[in-house]
Amino acid sequence: MAIAFKTMKQLPGRAARVRSKASSTDAGPSTHRSLERGLAVLELLAGTAGPVALTDAARRLGLHRSTAHHLMQTLVGLGWLRQEEETRSYALTARLHQLTERRWSAEQIGDLAQPYLERLTRETGEGSSVAVWTGGKVTIAAKREADGPVRVVQDVGAVRPIYCTAVGKALAAWLPRAEVVAALAREPMRPLTPKTITTPEAFESELRRIRNAGYALDDEEQFKGLRCIAMPVFCYTGEVVASMCVLGPRQRMTHQKLLAVRTPLAVLARELSEQLGFVRIPPSHRGENA
Repeated sequence: MAIAFKTMKQLPGRAARVRSKASSTDAGPSTHRSLERGLAVLELLAGTAGPVALTDAARRLGLHRSTAHHLMQTLVGLGWLRQEEETRSYALTARLHQLTERRWSAEQIGDLAQPYLERLTRETGEGSSVAVWTGGKVTIAAKREADGPVRVVQDVGAVRPIYCTAVGKALAAWLPRAEVVAALAREPMRPLTPKTITTPEAFESELRRIRNAGYALDDEEQFKGLRCIAMPVFCYTGEVVASMCVLGPRQRMTHQKLLAVRTPLAVLARELSEQLGFVRIPPSHRGENA
């Protein structure tokens, strides 16, 4: 399985071989045929950006729709695929990444995060985004702007300061300390507004608050008139890989609204973490491996 996943771009002919064998009267043992078809499904999804609809997968693999449905539902049951609730399309779970110890790229996390941002903005009425920690920088990987004339415009690929943004602080609170120190050495803590944190001591105190609360705030620290709340996103290793946020103008993002959006934000950040293979340790067991 690891070889198939790592080399899926070098194996463009597997789907064609499945089409050929599916129509052949001498297809070999059914077990071998099912295995080959199952691997072809995994390779197809591994090489596709975003979820794939059943009819599209069947067409591209040259299989009858019922055969593709059986294969993909079996892989769902075995934990290799997941099925989207709204679209009923299929996508890989984190198991291939766990098996091969691969990490998600910023683009892959952005693709995975987009449906969650659609839901988050729909439920809160405000803009949302996911930032990833890559190359020692906080980078926007996906966004969903709010509807209406007044909105906060974000650019995918834009880099955010780690010390004065909610997405940056939500990452920093759970990153290894050495990485945070290195990031601050590269990025001086310049005062961008009167509320910007500008000393390492104040920043450390803020990170302790964030770890205790479970969320980070940007209360006009980067831009005047902008408020944001963010929560961390973890992967199967237990490491933080991203942060998810809700943001908007101060007039709408009142303190009451910041409190209200915490629940949908927590739910969706947790769901994205689970999609990345993260398993939350119950509080009663956390001390056992400390």
